[in-house]
Amino acid sequence: MTLQNGPLNRRQLMSGAALAAAVTAVPSAALAHDKPSRGPGLVVERLTLPSGVASGDVTSDSAVLWARSSGAGRLHAVLRATAADGTVLRGRHATKLHLVSGWAHPGTDHTAKILARKLPAGTRFDVTYRFEDGSGRMGERLTGSFTTAPERTNRRGQCAPQSFVWTADTAGQGYGINPEIGGMRGYAAMHATRPDFFLHSGDTIYADNPLEPTRQVPGEPLWRNEVTEEVSKVAETLAEFRGRHRYNMMDTNLRAMYAEVPVIAQWDDHETTNNWWPGEVLDDPRYTQVRDVDTLAARGRQAWQEYMPIADSRALRRGTGFGPARIHRKIARGPHLDVFALDMRTFKSENTNGLESHETEILGEEQTRWLIHELCRSRATWKVIGNDLPLGLVVPDGKGQESISNANHGAPLGRELQLARVLKAIKDHRIKNVVFLTGDVHYCAAHHYSPERAAFKDFTPFWEFVAGPINAGSFGPNQLDRTFGPRVDFQQAGPPMGSPRSGEHQYFGHVNVAGDGSAFTVRLINANGTTVYTRTLTPQR
Repeated sequence: MTLQNGPLNRRQLMSGAALAAAVTAVPSAALAHDKPSRGPGLVVERLTLPSGVASGDVTSDSAVLWARSSGAGRLHAVLRATAADGTVLRGRHATKLHLVSGWAHPGTDHTAKILARKLPAGTRFDVTYRFEDGSGRMGERLTGSFTTAPERTNRRGQCAPQSFVWTADTAGQGYGINPEIGGMRGYAAMHATRPDFFLHSGDTIYADNPLEPTRQVPGEPLWRNEVTEEVSKVAETLAEFRGRHRYNMMDTNLRAMYAEVPVIAQWDDHETTNNWWPGEVLDDPRYTQVRDVDTLAARGRQAWQEYMPIADSRALRRGTGFGPARIHRKIARGPHLDVFALDMRTFKSENTNGLESHETEILGEEQTRWLIHELCRSRATWKVIGNDLPLGLVVPDGKGQESISNANHGAPLGRELQLARVLKAIKDHRIKNVVFLTGDVHYCAAHHYSPERAAFKDFTPFWEFVAGPINAGSFGPNQLDRTFGPRVDFQQAGPPMGSPRSGEHQYFGHVNVAGDGSAFTVRLINANGTTVYTRTLTPQR
């Protein structure tokens, strides 16, 4: 891509009009990394990084790097291999890369991405991010870090242990950034566990939930939000969807975590509007410009892709990073962990009562086949499936069902038939150690599924763990459909529409994978850092 407004030449810079447009005073933070101007009391404005920096989809040899600029420019990322304490590695372990993106411009909301490839496994990298403008001036510098997935170190399969967190539901039900409680405190609690990556299980924004400066919560002090123009109404335009993402990146806790913890992002419904499906037409008076959900979803998806460190690898290699990325994907995290991030929204069927005798869509045919194929190919000890909709929980949507389950409790019908096909394939192909992680329902839980309790019996037992919200209203617990034989091992929920103020009913999950794969330890933790549940799984060999 090319810069729409090219660099100014010397003659233009010397003209009064161009000089007035091109120079202004610069904040001291931006000047800290650059030589002072020799001009007569004026300095050149440098590009800044108003939304922080991030990395994502980090594997054993690659990472996506992300940043947003204050204006048109090219992202520069300098990667240096470091020890755990940040000391730059020397000698044969030294790795330093200087990578440059294509142009960030209004068409990408000034966001840019870089695909870093051929990285050494099990290596921590410090990353310096800066944007260069059209005249070659370098802007504000921010630093971040990530660690590539570990590699096998001996014949027994030993490698470095790794951990990760997961949750869902950011800035929902009118609860945004409240400076009185320190902002989105759940992100600080996740960051404090020092995870190797973060699986965001969807509802990364709430495009359909306007934020107001204050919100009265029964029995609590007045809730106060930081607000922007874009979050004051439901998102309909591309600018409004983008503004929702920019709003979340205003939170200091979220920015701090994203700078140091790679993200594996999923999307669900609220990146567009509540409980949507393709082809839906909204009957909602809040939408005054667009009620066609396909139009809203296209805009929501574009903004989501611009702001999440996910991109089509071919587009990244061309320097743009904004090709039509496929949301469902596998992230290989070494010999003991593969993460399968699902997309349970793009191909979803209409929200009926779910009692169709034929299979209806939740993953779509292509994604269903892909998931079975990739599970069969996986040699990782643990196969984690990130399902942005829970498997057995009933989630009503008016007269229909938003969920896979239909509350019928009998043989699979509708969307349940597609899930049954996946579960049967896992059994038939003897795929072991599959764990499902989800969010969506605004409380935390642990569910064990077994054919001995089920109406459908052609599958092997498995676990599903639920976490969230991380900064949204609390709900639950929901009813479980007995079709696949779920049992509640644990659940904890806050009051309906309860606020994040106390942190007690905001939840995330934490997983530790042993270096030899011999243990998969799950903890459910609230935003105060208190562990409310622990379960250690051991692998079938």
